Amino acid sequence: MTPPGPRPALWLLVVMTGLGPFTMQILIPALPRIAADLAVPYGAAQLTLTLFLVGVALGQLIYGPLSDRFGRRPVLLWALSLYLVASALSAFAPSMAWLGLGRVAQAMGACSGMVLGRAIIRDVWPREQAASRIGYVVMAMTLAPMIAPMAGALIEEHSGWRTAMLACLLFGAPLFLAVWLRLPETLREPQPLPGLRGMGRAYMSLLSLPAFRWIAAVGAASTGVFFGFMAGAPKVAATMGYSPRDYATAFIAVSVFFACGSWLAGRYSSRLGLARMLSAGLWVIVAGAAIMLAVQLFLPHTLMGFFLPMALVALGNGISLPNAVAAAISVRPERAGTASGLLGAMQMGFGALMTIVNGALESGAGIATALVMAGCGIGSTIALRGARRYL
Repeated sequence: MTPPGPRPALWLLVVMTGLGPFTMQILIPALPRIAADLAVPYGAAQLTLTLFLVGVALGQLIYGPLSDRFGRRPVLLWALSLYLVASALSAFAPSMAWLGLGRVAQAMGACSGMVLGRAIIRDVWPREQAASRIGYVVMAMTLAPMIAPMAGALIEEHSGWRTAMLACLLFGAPLFLAVWLRLPETLREPQPLPGLRGMGRAYMSLLSLPAFRWIAAVGAASTGVFFGFMAGAPKVAATMGYSPRDYATAFIAVSVFFACGSWLAGRYSSRLGLARMLSAGLWVIVAGAAIMLAVQLFLPHTLMGFFLPMALVALGNGISLPNAVAAAISVRPERAGTASGLLGAMQMGFGALMTIVNGALESGAGIATALVMAGCGIGSTIALRGARRYL
């Protein structure tokens, strides 16, 4: 067996992984202001979230195979260069169309840290230890979505949403330098991948495996719970009369519980195994979504009643997600980058679909959001039944 290569610092993997969530979340509290400034309906401004997820999905489809062929480090540097250019474009976008284009490109650059960080971990740690390391990285990078909504709300209050995009530029530049100076190459055996046809064959080879299909379905459905919430939460909070800062403050609880779940994944995945941790996390997700639906149907609508059940969902997501990722990229370890990219694209693609569904259904009462979340949670448990034989 080939010995593991050089192991990068976990702090660098954390920052790389956190770039995508930070960039996505920082603009969400400002959606009403964006709609007003660019003279578009709120639904059009909400598409910046959907388009961001589409960009993440597209980027991950590209980066996984390219990193298996050319290495993790050079692909990451090119992606971060794209991120810096796109952040500047988003900051000075004259219209909704230009902002949408900038957010897609920004997402394609930002997602590189997520997909390549997972592949790097799998390059240098075995499967069970990889699940633990991914759990610790996800736990630590939870600071990004904890900080980003509050930072976005405060920036929006004082200087507008464009300054938030400049903040992304200031965040991305030091990361580019850190990757350039501190990240070792971890790919041990480059995989041949001639052109787009080769990428297609690599993806089809993974999709032909029932193990990957079932595990990826678990990851996609559980991720859909989170993005269904993200699409509806700003509108629900605004309908209740709360400000962007109130929304950002409440979201801190979601991030804290997600961090706790990720810590549990990091602490116990090696001891209890992926299957048990996945099952536990998914049932917590279903319980949280069911509680949210009951609260929205039968109790007075309050910000606490909307966000506390989501915090329980986040706990389950933190437990399940690292184990789903580790299981999926371990189906074919020699194709860890490709598997990570395809899994991420499926997660983001399904998440984007859930933002569209919830955006069309949510009236501000929170019931549609709870229904979408519950449906995704139930779907993830059904997929787990098919995946169990491969775990």
